[in-house]
Amino acid sequence: MNHYLSRRSFVKQSVMAAGAVMLSNSVLGKVSLAKPNERVNLACVGLGNRAAEIIKELYKTGLCNIVALCDVDLGAKHTEEILAMFPDAPRFSDFRVMFDKVGNQIDAVSIGTPDFSHFAITMLALDLGKHVYVEKPMARTFLEVELMTDKARRNPKLATQMGNQGHSEANYFQFKAWKEAGIIKDVTRIDAHMNMPRRWHGWNINIKGFPAAETVPETLDWELWQMQTLGHDYNKDFVNGQWRCWYDFGMGALGDWGAHILDTAHEFLDLGLPTEITAVKLDGHNSYFFPMSSTLKFHFPKRKKMPAVDINWYDGLDNLPPIPEGYGISGLDPNIPAPSTGKLEPAKLNPGKIIYGKDLTFKGGSHASILQIIPEAKAKEMEARLPDVQKSPSNHFANFLKACRGEERTRSAFEIAGPLSQVFCLGVIAQRLNSKLVFDPVKKEISNDKFANALLAGPPPARGWEQYYKM
Repeated sequence: MNHYLSRRSFVKQSVMAAGAVMLSNSVLGKVSLAKPNERVNLACVGLGNRAAEIIKELYKTGLCNIVALCDVDLGAKHTEEILAMFPDAPRFSDFRVMFDKVGNQIDAVSIGTPDFSHFAITMLALDLGKHVYVEKPMARTFLEVELMTDKARRNPKLATQMGNQGHSEANYFQFKAWKEAGIIKDVTRIDAHMNMPRRWHGWNINIKGFPAAETVPETLDWELWQMQTLGHDYNKDFVNGQWRCWYDFGMGALGDWGAHILDTAHEFLDLGLPTEITAVKLDGHNSYFFPMSSTLKFHFPKRKKMPAVDINWYDGLDNLPPIPEGYGISGLDPNIPAPSTGKLEPAKLNPGKIIYGKDLTFKGGSHASILQIIPEAKAKEMEARLPDVQKSPSNHFANFLKACRGEERTRSAFEIAGPLSQVFCLGVIAQRLNSKLVFDPVKKEISNDKFANALLAGPPPARGWEQYYKM
């Protein structure tokens, strides 16, 4: 039976969960630090779809051994490829059993599960002294990201990496070099856009409840799949990527693509957390799944000598930002991987951002796509003044594994990826409530809406999962 929580329950849980951050740290397990030139012993939680791609990329580096495989549906077709690739690795359906049985053989873990299930797996892995690679966004709620970041901060010897893979490619090093050289400066506005079809486009926005219960596949542990969100009946529209559509499970287009589009601007402009988040326009808003299109505005205050910045987020098929004069074409970078829904198709405006500085305007794509100065005449004028850009010494996957061996620092560690993920958590709350939020980045509270503030923590976890929310 679906469960619903009263407004009072939400508020109470927010207060209780916020207090959990202040509890003393639990005893961490001994850090498993592979020595230089040794392969990292990697356990993989989540084996199909995007998780399979992560595992193959990590293994392709030649820096790891796959020592354990875990998935709640080991009999599913989408897990077959990875199971066949590593037939000798022990298999588990429950990550807790995996750590209990073979934890002493594990140095690090990759987590390629749905957004809402990143949290408990990550917290247990960090407690046991395991390095963690987790897909983006880090977690589904603001509090979960806060606890994960704090847990990692308490043991800096553990390598953590969020899976926004472009953060180790050309865009990362270009943005860093251009910012340090003063090419990117005095930025006051960024228009970020993702205008490709999403899974829920075409759904009936007038639904009055979640989809009807269907028979659970024999191979799937449905209760374990839900983890701390336990309370939903199985339906095929909840699994295999469909979870991204629902507020209860996913983070929509913003959580999916925001980390690939806004990551470098967020880090190198020291944006931190916004003070205002506004749902400017939501087409097809409803109580269950994400709108057909969304325009959100995030206001970030002044930082040191940098001016305040407004980030405008646009998603939806026909919801485009203003296009500045001299923009040119919207090229589709072949390095941008296809979404989980299939082939990447050119859109009216391909995924990316427009960055407005005091003197210069830039356009860029997502993932590894580099920035271009616009218009073209200005780009040619600036060409001789542009700094050299370092080539990436390691891709995102090798960067993580080398960090596990103490050779590099991860480029999207939780201390970097945490605040970025929390920006998206705040945006999703504004989407869900179709409102404007006033946020205190110091107290980490929404001051103008108690119900919205309670959503920073979300509903209380299902029985048996509370322990992961205690520090």
